[in-house]
Amino acid sequence: MPSDEILMQDRNASWLPISHPYNGQFYHQVRGGAMGSPLTLTISNCYMYFFERQIVNQIRNSGGLYFRYIDDIFITINWPVRHLLKEVDRWNKFDENINLSANIGSIVNFLDLSIENQDGQLYTTVFQKPSYEPYYLPFNSIHPLHMKKNIPFAMLLRAVRYCSTFETYLNEREKLRMALLLNKYPNKNIDEQFNNVLSKFGINEHLTLTNYNRSRQRIIDSPSKDKLLMNYEKSIFFHFTYCSSMKTFPIKFHILWQKYFDKSPINEIIPILGTRNIDNLQRRLIHTKSKN
Repeated sequence: MPSDEILMQDRNASWLPISHPYNGQFYHQVRGGAMGSPLTLTISNCYMYFFERQIVNQIRNSGGLYFRYIDDIFITINWPVRHLLKEVDRWNKFDENINLSANIGSIVNFLDLSIENQDGQLYTTVFQKPSYEPYYLPFNSIHPLHMKKNIPFAMLLRAVRYCSTFETYLNEREKLRMALLLNKYPNKNIDEQFNNVLSKFGINEHLTLTNYNRSRQRIIDSPSKDKLLMNYEKSIFFHFTYCSSMKTFPIKFHILWQKYFDKSPINEIIPILGTRNIDNLQRRLIHTKSKN
């Protein structure tokens, strides 16, 4: 069963008339939507929903799989390559504003996942673009510790879910370790978060060649937790500028809250603390958007 990937570039129709100043003159956008606008993305998805309906039905009726994320489409179907290319040319006639280009082969990359078809058996691993650089949030940066702990945890969890063989998992884990060390993460912190990934899913042994598939399947099959609904009528948000001297502020804040409002009606309100980064020279140097 060949794996086929179709990469689609979405040339949006003229929905949003936008004017913007540049060099003392105003320019009116007559085609497409503004890059980065959440409204543009929403309208594009609505537009694509109607565009792709016939394609989706055709693929699924032929026993294939169809997935799309924004402008990337993944299709796996048991069609000859010549027939698939012919269908892509036909789909390109649906709308002059949308052009589909196909990349077909036994190895395809979809988002951050690499999929290989070896004699009908699918193998997966983490995919990184050629432009990838091993830069993460530096451990010595002025950010709350929980943000830094979450990076090795989330990255290793992705490696376990994506890597279908123990060998590719080991390679990905060591590449991740080296990247984290380059970003000043202590080896102790890295190992602690790597172990937390296993303990969170009730795995009390190190991953080995013999137990990897079983442990990986357990992680994949674990249900995701539902997000707790926020009662904004019973919540109050506090934001403070985080710096090294404010590490213990959240704990002290909740202690003082309980001390002074424990028996007060205001104690029914749940305080939620949020952080914002300190406005330092580095942030000003990398700030690219004009405030005018």
